[in-house]
Amino acid sequence: MCKVFIIRHAKVDFHWRNWCDSAGFDSDCREYDRSPLTNDGYDTPNLADGKIYISSLPRSRDTANMLFGEKGFIVSGLIDEVPLRSCFDTKIKLPQWLWKAVGRLQWYMNNARQPEPRNRSRERAKRFVETISNDDIDCTVVTHGFFMHTLLSELRNEGFRISKTRTKYRNGEWVVAER
Repeated sequence: MCKVFIIRHAKVDFHWRNWCDSAGFDSDCREYDRSPLTNDGYDTPNLADGKIYISSLPRSRDTANMLFGEKGFIVSGLIDEVPLRSCFDTKIKLPQWLWKAVGRLQWYMNNARQPEPRNRSRERAKRFVETISNDDIDCTVVTHGFFMHTLLSELRNEGFRISKTRTKYRNGEWVVAER
């Protein structure tokens, strides 16, 4: 039996602008990726020994260091967050939630405006699931909230049972996938 612990990274110390134009939203997305974490204290699941995979984004490594101390993590861009950018170019200020919602809708529809459409995110998740399935050992994956949905879907497609599913995963929340 193989267990995979999927953990969403810790909370990022960043405040999104409530209203911004497309350039401001794109700037906020870049700044969010570079911002440090808050140390709110998180529970670590009772993990068996195994590999710990982290994404290539700093917040994933910082979360892993916070939870497990400095270890030999395996960095994989296959579990990076799905990148987001403004859904169109404008100088008109729009609410931040609208930029995110329409950008994610574009992702879902495989719109070329987004840096990575859904079909490429799914392929990335599938390749990662193949990697951990071939190892067939317990492991931990520190990844990102939006990407978790795609990853969990691909794990389910490969016969894993998922402990819980949510619309939104809180920072530091973890899910167990077993096969």
